[in-house]
Amino acid sequence: MSDTTLQPEQQTHRETPDWQAASAQLQLLRNNINRLLIGQEEVVDQVLVALLASGHVLLEGVPGLGKTLLVRTLANCFGGSFRRIQFTPDLMPADVTGHAMYNMGESRFEVRRGPVFTNLLLADEINRAPAKTQAALLEVMQEKQVTIDGNALPVPNPFMVFATQNPIEQEGTYPLPEAELDRFLLKILIDYPSLEAELKLAAAVSSGRIEKHLQKKPAGEITVEQLQQLQALVPQVELDRQVLEYAVRLVRATREASQLRSPAGPRASIGLLQAARASALLQGREFVLPDDIKAMAIPVMRHRVSLSPDMEIDGESPDSALAQIIDSVEAPRL
Repeated sequence: MSDTTLQPEQQTHRETPDWQAASAQLQLLRNNINRLLIGQEEVVDQVLVALLASGHVLLEGVPGLGKTLLVRTLANCFGGSFRRIQFTPDLMPADVTGHAMYNMGESRFEVRRGPVFTNLLLADEINRAPAKTQAALLEVMQEKQVTIDGNALPVPNPFMVFATQNPIEQEGTYPLPEAELDRFLLKILIDYPSLEAELKLAAAVSSGRIEKHLQKKPAGEITVEQLQQLQALVPQVELDRQVLEYAVRLVRATREASQLRSPAGPRASIGLLQAARASALLQGREFVLPDDIKAMAIPVMRHRVSLSPDMEIDGESPDSALAQIIDSVEAPRL
């Protein structure tokens, strides 16, 4: 009988992830973005979490706080393709996804692909367009494909939507439908910078330094392949059973809370675990802590819940209601 035992050099083995190299690469990327988006370190970290977790991002803030600059800066550090759509009230769904057009010279239909066929899509002021145009992103955000003339056309991998919006109270805006809101992994709020940060920002913009940096590729630019490698590390970040249960209990607590009219669904549980793993990787760890879950809970759920009438009358926000719910759920001690 022949010996079928594999010799040591023949045995297959799983390659050990290079966590230190990934951490160094992410730190360089973070520093390059913070150099341009001054005073918004927490926002930058949350955007990088979404990038690692392959999730879409909804950025909200009043005009002039750097929402578009943030995405332009990330695109400048990203070796893949980048497209931008300026959402307006007269924008049509075909302007987003593309359409089939009849070529009279060749007597056949041709598919004209829209700007969604890219790696990084900036949907600027998405709530300026009506619901039918906003809904044009539903299929591509969930299934990474666009159906044109009955044919399903895949978009490049990776694919991410960064949508900016002005607050709903602003005149001339349309609230996003719930089905689309649920497809965003994070909703990130950009607030006014501190006095010191605003002084640095004003000096940098007025001297032209920001625009000069945008016009050249930074040293920390990552390729599509490198980004895919970083994204592949996220599911390998260790997740203890107690931490997993804590994340699910946080989401389920929204369904029993009197502060909310509409709670978070199962997609919030999945998104919270993805974001927490990505957050741990961004901080140079190979395992998730309960603090990672707690830190990402509000950005993951703030756009998936709605307040009860009593909370709205009292002037509360989804963030304050979620903070109360998070405080009521006991975190595991590891």
